[in-house]
Amino acid sequence: MPVSASAIYFLNLRGDVLINRLYRDDVGGNMVDAFRVHIMQTKELGTCPVRQIGGCSFFYMRISNVYIVIVVSSNANVACAFKFVVEAVALFKSYFGGAFDEDAIRNNFVLIYELLDEIMDFGYPQNLSPEILKLYITQEGVRSPFSSKPTDKPVPNATLQVTGAVGWRREGLVYKKNEVFLDIVESVNLLMSSKGSVLRCDVTGKVLMKCFLSGMPDLKLGLNDKIGLEKESQLKSRPAKSGKTIELDDVTFHQCVNLTRFNSEKTVSFVPPDGEFELMKYRITEGVNLPFRVLPTIKELGRTRMEVNVKVKSVFGAKMFALGVVIKIPVPKQTAKTSFQVTSGRAKYNASIDCLVWKIRKFPGQTEPTLSAEVELISTIAEKKSWTRPPIQMEFQVPMFTASGLRVRFLKVWEKSGYNTVEWVRYITKAGSYEIRC
Repeated sequence: MPVSASAIYFLNLRGDVLINRLYRDDVGGNMVDAFRVHIMQTKELGTCPVRQIGGCSFFYMRISNVYIVIVVSSNANVACAFKFVVEAVALFKSYFGGAFDEDAIRNNFVLIYELLDEIMDFGYPQNLSPEILKLYITQEGVRSPFSSKPTDKPVPNATLQVTGAVGWRREGLVYKKNEVFLDIVESVNLLMSSKGSVLRCDVTGKVLMKCFLSGMPDLKLGLNDKIGLEKESQLKSRPAKSGKTIELDDVTFHQCVNLTRFNSEKTVSFVPPDGEFELMKYRITEGVNLPFRVLPTIKELGRTRMEVNVKVKSVFGAKMFALGVVIKIPVPKQTAKTSFQVTSGRAKYNASIDCLVWKIRKFPGQTEPTLSAEVELISTIAEKKSWTRPPIQMEFQVPMFTASGLRVRFLKVWEKSGYNTVEWVRYITKAGSYEIRC
């Protein structure tokens, strides 16, 4: 359900109404008094941003020295309401030169009323894109002397943009070199037993793009996902090519993606925004290719000594390598002295986090470096509590490797002028929560 706001108020820290707009007649004009009496004067502003008073709900947020309060009389979407507030503030800042405070509101009453009429209709959010609204609300706001300098206004086709099938991209863009950069960035979340068996594992990924393309291009992205390949083979009346396919879960797209075409053809087609943006996010829970396997052996020799042996094996290809590998091996709080022997990298004891920290700057694939350490503990008279053995934690980044197996099969760019483009594709896998029990 959308916001369906009855009214919106802008208050200063004293509770004075700076500006307000009533969208429906189902609430009284004095509802702001209830907010002042029951919330502001009782000092409960920081407890919860959603409060119910009588038959109305109040969603409020503080920006600088201004409270923005949305009043609703029905069951509304709270997340949508706060998203509206955040984007509305960004819109106001774009008109006011980056400032949004009590002074900016007092200096721009007329402009704010005009914007409030455009961005919400009968309590329902409308278009909040600064690029589009500036095409037909051309009035300039009164800028703070500390605000940033105004940028040059684009002069695209206002009718096309406002009715606009492509509200996220303006017309008339021209680049000398047309390039597309695509990054697939994945985070591996793993919990592994001390014997090397996987207890929990999933991969969260995102496809990041940076486009410097002239005109109004149409892009088509092909991945090796199972559903997309099966649909493609049906449309072409031939079996899909052999190779690894993956199943994507919880896929979400940027608003530029043509969802109708995706539902029918299972292809990611879109007219991209200019510059950098996140095209899609996904999750994978099956068939994960783990970049590392860790085999720890920790022996407690009495109450004053420990032996720690850790072997880390890189599972990815021999021609690849990981960067910034950090292995944190927990030790008891009463650790007094440590000695190390490593076959690669450097290790030291960090008393602030009670861990042996093993760092390997460049970790080649298909190698098995080891760490051996002797740990001396302080003997205490007090009754010894059993050591809980927290898990070993890893940090890493592996370029040109995907734990999910996701690959870009093709990236096609079509534009009516027929210019040539250069496409760059990069893969990066890093650690999310990579833990191994010891």
